Amino acid sequence: MQELSIFWFRRDLRFTDNTGLYYALQEKENILPIFIFDEHILEKLNHKDDARVSFLHRTITSMHEQLRDVGSGLSVYHGKPKDVFASLIKSCKISAVYANRDYEPYATSRDIQIDEFLTSNGIGFYTFKDHVIFEKEEIVSGNGSFYKVFTPYSKAWKAAYHESKPSIKDDTLKSKNWAQVEPQKIPSLESLGFQSTKIPIPSKQVEDVLLEHYGEKRDFPALKGTSRLGIHLRFGTISVRQLAKKALQTSDVFLNELIWRDFYAMILANNPHVIDQAFKAKYDHIPWRNNEHDFNKWCEGKTGYPIVDAGMRELNQTGFMHNRVRMIVASFLTKHLLIDWRWGEAYFAEKLLDFELASNNGGWQWAAGTGTDAQPYFRVFNPYAQADKFDPNKKYIQQWVPEWNTSNYPKPMVEHKFARERALETYKTALEG
Repeated sequence: MQELSIFWFRRDLRFTDNTGLYYALQEKENILPIFIFDEHILEKLNHKDDARVSFLHRTITSMHEQLRDVGSGLSVYHGKPKDVFASLIKSCKISAVYANRDYEPYATSRDIQIDEFLTSNGIGFYTFKDHVIFEKEEIVSGNGSFYKVFTPYSKAWKAAYHESKPSIKDDTLKSKNWAQVEPQKIPSLESLGFQSTKIPIPSKQVEDVLLEHYGEKRDFPALKGTSRLGIHLRFGTISVRQLAKKALQTSDVFLNELIWRDFYAMILANNPHVIDQAFKAKYDHIPWRNNEHDFNKWCEGKTGYPIVDAGMRELNQTGFMHNRVRMIVASFLTKHLLIDWRWGEAYFAEKLLDFELASNNGGWQWAAGTGTDAQPYFRVFNPYAQADKFDPNKKYIQQWVPEWNTSNYPKPMVEHKFARERALETYKTALEG
C-alpha cells in the first residue's frame, strides 16, 4: 500500500501562493490532492441551479485537468468529510493531512472533529493561515484584546503589514511530489443534485487602471468601478496576498476593502455568536416588526424606492449587488421596515455569488447598527438622497427598474420621514428599556 499525505482543498482553489499546499509539498511523502463536496453544506442550498456550485464544479474540473498534465489528479468526493477520510484510511496509508484554516463556525467544528478522528488513527492534521492576511489574534490592541472598531484595527493592520509583508509562494504545479494516480472521473454536477446556471461569473483578472480609479468610481453603481472579485476571494481562486500587493501599488482605498475583509473574519473568529445574535447584546432587544408581506416586497424589488428596487433586482438576476447599494437596501430593510437584519442576511446568503459569512454578517450588522460600528443606530440612509448622490443620471435605476417614472411603478411602501422617526424611537426605547 502506497504511503502518502493528503492536501485537502477547500476555500483555496489555486496552485499559486497556496500556503498549506506549498508546505505540504515540501515534505518527503507524495501529496494526494482531494476535494470534498460537503453534504452538510450542499443540503442547505435551496436552488439546484446555484451558480456558486456550478463555479466550484468548473474550477475543480479545471484543476483536475491541470494535475493530469503532471501525472496526478484531483480526487473528488461527495459526502461527509469524516466518512470520506474513514474510507481513505482503508484504501491508503496516510501519513498526514494538510489544509488551510477556515474560520466559520461550521468549518471550525468540522476541523476539530476531523483532527480528533485522524489523531486517533495516528495521522497528523496540519492547518495553515491562507484565507486572510492576518487571522484571529494576530492584530490586537495594546491590552491584548481584539479590536472592536475598524479604524484603529486598520491602522494596526497596516503597521503590521509594512513591518513584515507576507511572502508569496511559488506555483506548486511544478513540484515533483504530486502523487501519481490513475485518472479519476469527477462527479457530474447532476450527480451532486445540481444543474448548470446561466449566471455569468466575473473574471478574476483585475486591471491596474480599475484599481487606480477605484477610490473615485467605486460608489457609483452605474459605472464599472468595482473589482467584482468577491467570489474569487470567497473560494480562493485568487490569493489575497497577491491582491494586497497589487492594491499597495495602486489603490489605498481598495487595500482598505481587503482590510475590512480581514476585520470581519477576525470578528467572526473571536465572536462566533454573531452568526445568530447581535455583536452588541443589548441590540437583541429591538422589537422587529418582521412583516412578511413587506419583506417579500423588498426581496422582489417592489418597494417604491427606485434605488432599493434596482439593487434587489440586480441581485436576483445576476447574483451581484453593488456595494454602495448593498448598504442602502440593508438600511432600508432594517430601519425603514424594521425587519430583523438576520432575514436580510439570510436572503443575501442565498443569492450572492460572493457570499462570505463573515463579511455578509458584518455588513448587515453594520447596517442594522447592531455590530462593531462606533455610531450605530442613528444612521438611517435616505434612499432618495443616496440615489441623487450616487446615481445622479438614474442610469443604474433605469437599467434595473424600466417602469420607474411610469404609472406602473408602485408608490413608496412607507414614507421616509415617518420610517426614520419610527426606527429611531424603536431603537432608543429598546436600548433604554
